[in-house]
Amino acid sequence: MTSYLVITLLGNDRPGLVNSIADIIAKHGGNWLESRMSRLAGQFAGIARIECPPEAVSALLLELQAPGIPGLTIQAVHENAVETLPRRTVVVDVVGNDRPGIVRELTAAIAYAGGNVEELTTGLESAPMSGHPMFRAHGIVSIAENTETDILTTAIESLGGDLTVDLSI
Repeated sequence: MTSYLVITLLGNDRPGLVNSIADIIAKHGGNWLESRMSRLAGQFAGIARIECPPEAVSALLLELQAPGIPGLTIQAVHENAVETLPRRTVVVDVVGNDRPGIVRELTAAIAYAGGNVEELTTGLESAPMSGHPMFRAHGIVSIAENTETDILTTAIESLGGDLTVDLSI
């Protein structure tokens, strides 16, 4: 039987950082299944799902969490898959004027509509003519299989007339 772990990584970015982690995982017979990684303001942030033999989990966790990789914080948990009701995913794109609290408002609207954020990328870009900051979000949201996408669109659009919402299945 195989053990599955989800690890989070946060620290100062540098060349070879991900390779250092991959070496440790491979050394313990682990397999890197999937991950999301990003560099923000000189910091590296990532989350990865790995599998490894059950007898190697303790040693792997010990080495990952040891101060062997300077400036990097790693946390790991055993994967706990939970059976859920059938869901489908929707791609959500939102553009509008930036304002404090917009991510909180957006995620509250998604939750209100019964959605679950599976992935979310947000950022600012300059408006073409005026140059003022425009908020942009791109994400994947899961909703109950029998939920109409209009419910999600309406919940997000209710945040203000300046938001453009595009959903695709």
